[in-house]
Amino acid sequence: MTVDSQTYRDAMARLGAAVNVVTTGTRDDPVGFTASAVCSVTDAPPTLLVCMNRDSRARPAFHAGGPMCINVLSAGQRDISGAFAGKLDMYERFTFGHWTTMTTGAPVLEEAVTSFDCRIDRIVEVGTHSVIFGLVDSIRIGGALGGLVYFNRAYHALPHGGQDT
Repeated sequence: MTVDSQTYRDAMARLGAAVNVVTTGTRDDPVGFTASAVCSVTDAPPTLLVCMNRDSRARPAFHAGGPMCINVLSAGQRDISGAFAGKLDMYERFTFGHWTTMTTGAPVLEEAVTSFDCRIDRIVEVGTHSVIFGLVDSIRIGGALGGLVYFNRAYHALPHGGQDT
């Protein structure tokens, strides 16, 4: 049995996912894109993965290796998601939000719910996407904010339901 591409996409649209801005480069030469295909691989060593379309303008910078930061967006950051998913050039994208760095030097969104500062470990090509594995060097946990998820081809805000630790 073969599943056609459109049926697969329609089904995947019903798999809600956190919205993230993934960055590489430096504050002087930043590169980034919006991603919802991000997940944990293992906690020993702390590793996560990000899927990026092979047609992405950001792809060459990530394939150069080096740093990567996954910035988890809050419910109020749809504008940042849109900027990093749209046609803006890389420098214009980084005019949204406030940017700093952590251990690796990759751009880190100061207002992110959480930021995972990583070193790119490997990239595996699968179909139309590059799967980027990042070893986490440091983490910054932001304030008590609700999350931003993408579900059924639309943004949805999640309330902050936990206690700050």
